[in-house]
Amino acid sequence: MKEMRILGLMITDRIKEAGRTQQTLSKHSNIIKSRLGFHEVSEDICSRVGMIILQLSGKSDDFDLLENDLKIIGGLEVQKMSFQY
Repeated sequence: MKEMRILGLMITDRIKEAGRTQQTLSKHSNIIKSRLGFHEVSEDICSRVGMIILQLSGKSDDFDLLENDLKIIGGLEVQKMSFQY
């Protein structure tokens, strides 16, 4: 049976945490199949809050390693969905 996992990340301070988050995602890039990131932008401001959605492909143990590495980053909330097929 295969597993697909979706991770949702909310970064509460993009400017402060973006570098460490990117390093972690690069470290685990072999299991990231798709990545979508966005934040609010207007003429007056660029929001410090950002969202990233990751689609993971590979082994469940590798998914857990990525999730654990992300959870130790301050200012980052991680939510997940898992699908088995």
